[in-house]
Amino acid sequence: MAQGSDVKLGQLSRFLFTAPSWKRSLAIIVLLGLLIDGASARAWVHLPFPFSGTIVFTLPALAGFILTKPLIEHFGKAMTWNRSALLALSCTVFAVIITLSSLISTYSLIPIFYAIALGFVFGIRLFVLVAIADYRVSRMLVPAFIQSGAGILAGYLLFPISFVIFTIVLHLVFLLAFVLLIWLIERPLYRAFRIHGLAFINAFIAHTTDGSRGMEDFFREIGEEIFVAQVSLFFQRDRGKSAIFTIPNLHPGPMGEIGGGNLPKIIHDNFEEETLVPHGAATHDFNLVSESEIYKVIDAVRESKRNLTYKGMAGKSGRVTFGTVQLLCQRFGDTLLLVSTRSPKKTDDLDYGIGLAIMTEGHRFFSQVAFVDAHNCMTDLSSPVSLGTQIATEYLQAASKAMELNRDSDLYSFNIGIAHHTLPYTREQGFGDLGIQVLVVKVEDQKTAYVLIDGNNMVVGVRETLLSQILTLVDHAEIMTTDSHVVNTISGKNPIGLSVSIQEFAPAVLETVKAAIADLSPASVAGSTAQCKHVVIFGSNRISQLASTVNTMLMYVAPLSLAMLLLAFLLSLIAYIVIG
Repeated sequence: MAQGSDVKLGQLSRFLFTAPSWKRSLAIIVLLGLLIDGASARAWVHLPFPFSGTIVFTLPALAGFILTKPLIEHFGKAMTWNRSALLALSCTVFAVIITLSSLISTYSLIPIFYAIALGFVFGIRLFVLVAIADYRVSRMLVPAFIQSGAGILAGYLLFPISFVIFTIVLHLVFLLAFVLLIWLIERPLYRAFRIHGLAFINAFIAHTTDGSRGMEDFFREIGEEIFVAQVSLFFQRDRGKSAIFTIPNLHPGPMGEIGGGNLPKIIHDNFEEETLVPHGAATHDFNLVSESEIYKVIDAVRESKRNLTYKGMAGKSGRVTFGTVQLLCQRFGDTLLLVSTRSPKKTDDLDYGIGLAIMTEGHRFFSQVAFVDAHNCMTDLSSPVSLGTQIATEYLQAASKAMELNRDSDLYSFNIGIAHHTLPYTREQGFGDLGIQVLVVKVEDQKTAYVLIDGNNMVVGVRETLLSQILTLVDHAEIMTTDSHVVNTISGKNPIGLSVSIQEFAPAVLETVKAAIADLSPASVAGSTAQCKHVVIFGSNRISQLASTVNTMLMYVAPLSLAMLLLAFLLSLIAYIVIG
């Protein structure tokens, strides 16, 4: 099966790393200079000119470290001290290697190789700053020149004046080479989406650094409008808080709070009722381009809530299985609720077409069909389930069995109990802001628990362990996750149970179920289907195309860089021959 967009998005994380402390980088820069000073002193009799590692390497690096951050911030962009120091250190190491490689031949070539090293440092700084700070080359020329410019001043003190002329020429050569490299790297994304590739990477890094929402501007450019159905169950009670169980067929991604990443929490906070927002049938293609699109969904749900007729009748829950798919199903008035899982088989996103087909098929018997992807078993990043596959067919067949089972089921008065418990864990540990929500439905002597945990999937086996404990309290249950991507700042893999063991949070889940049981009181229910209109999403296959293009672009950086460097060194040799 071809890789899905989740996998391709997750692959981008391999290009990210955390810069070490600026103090550590500076210590290495100073140490390098002192070591070269010591080596130069021992070889002093062989050198035709004075040479100091501190002057030609350490001081330029310190200038680059100190001045780069404020210059970049002057242009309205962000740069951390750690990254500034790491860039200065990396360029110093390159400069040392290139300069001292001249010793293979003769000491007299040190000025020439140092000039080449400074040209290379200028080029590599320009490339890195354009990638991580501001894609506009013209704005990054001065910050990029700081370290090599200080190196030219150092060389002016130690070497003949011809060194300065040669170094300036080499700066122009390396500028040409790296500008050409930047242009070549940007072309694929610009031709495919009419956006600047390095600007996209700038925004991605800004998001991971300070939570910037700049990426939403790119997503809106490539997005498209859709009309999507959203089924909700509205519960009323004479006493206690009322509840909403609403199922967006939109994807809470792509990452962090970008787009619809925090969709469940935002929907929850905009209703007075305790609102549960499980995952519907949607892949990353249905990511919202910005948080503002969520309010179109909220408005649609509010509109669908008007003029409803509430009924105090529900059927008993049951479970059906077809192939690898299991469904917990229960009828509420003229609405059928279906909660699906393939656990312990991996369960990831379902294409909207699957959910729509199930809802359409169910309209033969029910006014509304609420279909939930429990999203509760992750083994690794995997591709979504597409319509027409064997797995999709199993979902459709299981849904048909559930409809037949419930079409003529007896209805009884019912009670509901709700409970909400926040957890002391962070997003980085796999838990979203909502924590645990539980809806318990009691029909006659049967109790069914719908347990919703705010997070993106579960480690394989967690669902079964929790379920076995919950079933000591109720007759039927299913555990769902919201698929909230606030827990996925960089990688798409951070399921519940990965960072926090089940033994730690299981007691909180059980206590929440007990609290919902204790809250049971008579209820009535009304189902409705909202039409969420003009919602702007990434669009069909756009996120996959975008991730594939960026991955391909980054894959070719190394060979293109090598080609440009060879060209630059060849031009440097020609310049040396001409000037010499």
